[in-house]
Amino acid sequence: MILRVVRRLAILIVSLLVSSALVFAFMAVLPGDPARVALGVNASEDAVAQLRQQFGLDQPLVTQYLDWMRGLLTFHLGDSYVSRAPIGPQIADRLQVTLWLVVTATVIAALIAVPLGVLAALRHRRPSGLALSALSQVGVAVPSFLAGILLITVFAVELGWLPANGWTPPNVDPVMFVKQLILPALSLGLVQAAVLTRYVRSSILDVQGEDYMRTARAKGLSAAAAMRRHGLRNAAIPVVTVLALQLATLLVGAVVVERVFVIPGLGSLLLDAVGQRDLKIVQDVVMLLVVAVLVVNVVVDLLYAVIDPRLRVGTR
Repeated sequence: MILRVVRRLAILIVSLLVSSALVFAFMAVLPGDPARVALGVNASEDAVAQLRQQFGLDQPLVTQYLDWMRGLLTFHLGDSYVSRAPIGPQIADRLQVTLWLVVTATVIAALIAVPLGVLAALRHRRPSGLALSALSQVGVAVPSFLAGILLITVFAVELGWLPANGWTPPNVDPVMFVKQLILPALSLGLVQAAVLTRYVRSSILDVQGEDYMRTARAKGLSAAAAMRRHGLRNAAIPVVTVLALQLATLLVGAVVVERVFVIPGLGSLLLDAVGQRDLKIVQDVVMLLVVAVLVVNVVVDLLYAVIDPRLRVGTR
């Protein structure tokens, strides 16, 4: 197990280095001078040159990359090209908002998908099971931003139960925070729940055909009891894999949903920076998203060995 952890950490470090080089190279080849964009087209060449020196843009690309990596490791991300404000505090504030949204949506997706997926598998030959499968298929086809608009129309405009947009920190007004979190989290979570339900159903159906499940039924256990004692753990590995992939999808989907619900999260910061051509913020936020995806993949890979002891063989 220790060897598995060390190997995965080594792969993570290499992946982070390669990803950082690719992100930096992609931003470096984009047309346009950030200093010129920050000062405007009417700025003098002396002012542009001075700002380039201030931002370190007059240094060789290798030096710029090493300075950027040093800033990432110490979380001293420099200043925005446009607003000249420190980037680190901006990302930290916006990240808290996005994490609330993504974690809540993930919990909603899991709480809905696991019981519905198991039920759809156990009743796959009955009308109720077919109805659940059809409902999940419809949910897969609905994009999260459209789900958000529909939720706003029903629960905010027509019924007036929940606010349509905005964001209140939990330490300011916990009640309003929950109210404003419900609709955007549901718009993300319901769509991902539909996707996850189909994977849970498929995984449970595969497990039901295994010999150990037939043996458990032959010993007198009911279908539900056999599934609870022997099936769920074996069916969990592909489900955990899909759930990890959905975390990455939620991070990307949050960009659009934050716009729909006017939430000041990481996605809104990224879109604003793209619109203003503030490439420094874009570079830092993209790298943060890459780090999050890679770390989630490593954690999931290590969870495999916890869920399935057979995977621990030969990894000590």
